[in-house]
Amino acid sequence: MRDLEAIKGSRIYGRRQGPALSATRQARLDKWLPKLAIATPGPTAVHPGDYFPSAMRDYWLEIGFGKGEHLAAQARVNPDIGMIGCEPFLNGVSGLVDLVDSEELKNIRIFTDDARLLMDSLPEQSLGRAFILFPDPWPKARHHKRRMVCPGNIAVLSRILKDGAELRIATDHMEYCRWIMAHMLENPDFVWISDQPGDWQNRPGDWPRSRYEIKSLAQGRKSSYLRFVRRPRQG
Repeated sequence: MRDLEAIKGSRIYGRRQGPALSATRQARLDKWLPKLAIATPGPTAVHPGDYFPSAMRDYWLEIGFGKGEHLAAQARVNPDIGMIGCEPFLNGVSGLVDLVDSEELKNIRIFTDDARLLMDSLPEQSLGRAFILFPDPWPKARHHKRRMVCPGNIAVLSRILKDGAELRIATDHMEYCRWIMAHMLENPDFVWISDQPGDWQNRPGDWPRSRYEIKSLAQGRKSSYLRFVRRPRQG
């Protein structure tokens, strides 16, 4: 059963609405979202496979998918993997829906509420990979408690990721990168993948760029690509 106080203390913040959608995009959202949306879970654990009409080889989660370019690209090249994306920003959800429609992607489901609600509902070892790509760095010290990468959320990811599963985190904010590394290395359940100095500066070939990353690079900001593996459980 979910710990409601823990959820409240580790909620994931994000905007809900931006500029009004065009009539065409709103119509597309109205058509597709009821088919793709995951309802806010209750207190009973729900396996990610229950959100798809047929069994998939594995299930991956992206927390805060922006406009959905990375999630859609992963879904396109991994049609046998169920991709679940969490994003409260409705304009971002509309962007992913546009890609689902235009590319006829069948293996995507969307959660538009606080991602922590979904994360807490998933059973242990139910995900093969998770992504946290360019989360809001909340640079002001008084807002650091809002950062997605924090001990509580790391612990939940440790619980729901399978042994050997990969957690990918990207940021273009160096102070937040140091924060992420400090908190991830404090958790003994994860191992940082880094074979040689500078690995974290290079984006792996199977890590598609998002619109945000392309814009960030064009503005001269450098990105950090951090990869962690869930250690095998003992016993």
